[in-house]
Amino acid sequence: MPNSDLLPSLLFKINENQLALEAAIMELTLWVEQRGATEVGGNVRGALETIDKNEEFIKMTLAVLMTPE
Repeated sequence: MPNSDLLPSLLFKINENQLALEAAIMELTLWVEQRGATEVGGNVRGALETIDKNEEFIKMTLAVLMTPE
């Protein structure tokens, strides 16, 4: 398998890791907010919005890269 064939799989796994981290951070955010730190929670949610905004583009691009020629 050429190295170029590994790139889409690598990017897919990196994206999976990113989404798992997003989920874990959101769990911590909920925990923090329940304890009254709503400003911190809001800041974290704002930062996580970037992941949400980019997710559709990442999925579409990975689908194109993983499509056999």
